[in-house]
Amino acid sequence: MKSLVDSSHAAFRPYEGGWRRLCGNYADAGWSVEIHDFVSKENVDWASTFRADSMEVCLNTSGTGVVRDRAAESVFNSNTLGFYCSGNEALSATREAGRHSFITVELSRGYVATHLEPMAEALRPSVRAWMGRRGSSHFAGPVGPMSMAQQNLAASLSNPPVSPMAFPIWYQSKALELLAQIVFQPKGEELFCQRQKRVARERVERALAILNANLSEPPDIEQLGARVGCSPFYLSRTFSREMGMTIPQYLRRVRMDRAAELLLSGKHNVTEAALEVGYSSLSHFSKAFCQELGCCPVLFPSAKALIARYKERRERTGSSPAAFLDRAAMGISG
Repeated sequence: MKSLVDSSHAAFRPYEGGWRRLCGNYADAGWSVEIHDFVSKENVDWASTFRADSMEVCLNTSGTGVVRDRAAESVFNSNTLGFYCSGNEALSATREAGRHSFITVELSRGYVATHLEPMAEALRPSVRAWMGRRGSSHFAGPVGPMSMAQQNLAASLSNPPVSPMAFPIWYQSKALELLAQIVFQPKGEELFCQRQKRVARERVERALAILNANLSEPPDIEQLGARVGCSPFYLSRTFSREMGMTIPQYLRRVRMDRAAELLLSGKHNVTEAALEVGYSSLSHFSKAFCQELGCCPVLFPSAKALIARYKERRERTGSSPAAFLDRAAMGISG
């Protein structure tokens, strides 16, 4: 395991004076409290500061950071609080270029287990699973706005109201206070895994609505991610998992379905239908149409069997984004 200096200090070495240990010794005691305050002109590999088999609580007062596991991501904006747990497998994490000010409380798995094992049944399921499976689990936990009390706590951590001789006791008490606030499952709160699924579906629904409303000029993946509130990487992965197809595949499907409607209406020729759904190249439009509908667009209005199949598919899947998503969730393809 890397020493304290080899990990966090080395990662923030380009930002002289931007990192300082406030109290604790992770290697000897299993806990450490650190403060970070720096300006970066480029993205920072935040994950390189994370330790194996550790929980890290982040009180993020300014700057944006993102922590990702295989299934989810946690976004730290200004004045937010959250945590993430590492196993032997590394989490992915970056901090965007700009000003950053945050405090981290690093806790070893053993330290957490010593204090929380007697209360394991009351913990969030993700924390309970991580605590009991050494080296095999890691996850990005929930992030939320800091309350006024938590903002005051963050301020006091950098300027403790006690004698330096009392620092070890005082800082440990604050670390345990933070644990008590974030790792227990509140009564009536949905499970973290349920919340992640709900948020993922809501983001995909928003993405579907945006794409359907902008078929002729759809936003790129960066713009789409910004509009639904997550990174392009996370949106692409979540969309594919929820829909069973990639964003470009879905966009082609709905564009060709819309083009088929226009052609069947008798009010649009092939060129007009292509332009209406965002294709300036007739050759590209014809190729995509043939792949989705089974024949070239010129012949489609008279292809009775293909029209019947197209209408049957539309009736099965529904025309709304939510209906499409419901079908995908049941494993039913169009």
